[in-house]
Amino acid sequence: MGTSLNTVFIVEDDQSVRDALGLLLGLQGFSVVLFADAESFLAARRSDWSGCLLIDIRMPGMDGLTLQKRLLENGCSLPVIVMTGHGDVESARQAFRTQAVDFLEKPIDHDKLLRAIDEAFSRQSASQEHRDRQTETTRLLATLTPREREVMDKVVAGRHNRDIARALDISPRTVEVHKARLLAKLRVNSIADLVRLSLQNRDSGQG
Repeated sequence: MGTSLNTVFIVEDDQSVRDALGLLLGLQGFSVVLFADAESFLAARRSDWSGCLLIDIRMPGMDGLTLQKRLLENGCSLPVIVMTGHGDVESARQAFRTQAVDFLEKPIDHDKLLRAIDEAFSRQSASQEHRDRQTETTRLLATLTPREREVMDKVVAGRHNRDIARALDISPRTVEVHKARLLAKLRVNSIADLVRLSLQNRDSGQG
């Protein structure tokens, strides 16, 4: 099954609604994959799928909000659009708390649906770019020597060259050499960029 960035995965128990949405989105040029219930989607899902999810709230077995929460807990990055034929404020709030892109009431307004899908794909693309940057940062940090990593940590902590030299029992000139090398290896041009990279890496849980 394809993993195209513009795949819409539809989880809807009503076959007529499911087929109508599949036809509409197929005519709009999207790749569409249909599921009749949450359980069959979970059984088929692969971590390399990309695109977005269009989920009905009320389904036999696992409902749509429970599926949305389960996917979030499992680290699934597919943006979710929630559909309902029985809209209520609490369901909408719950959907948005678990990061839904939009909450659409049936009968589905086609223009609203297409705008929500565009937003979902934008989020998917941004999320993928962020993961790619994290992966590249981790790869670059792995090229540093232990001493360069020590110097980097102290630079990021705001220590001056003489303080770093004293702490590591090396000369200030050697500190400068290490700083120049680690900036080149990490492909950054300034200490400010180095601090930003270090903080991003720490926030991602890699540091």
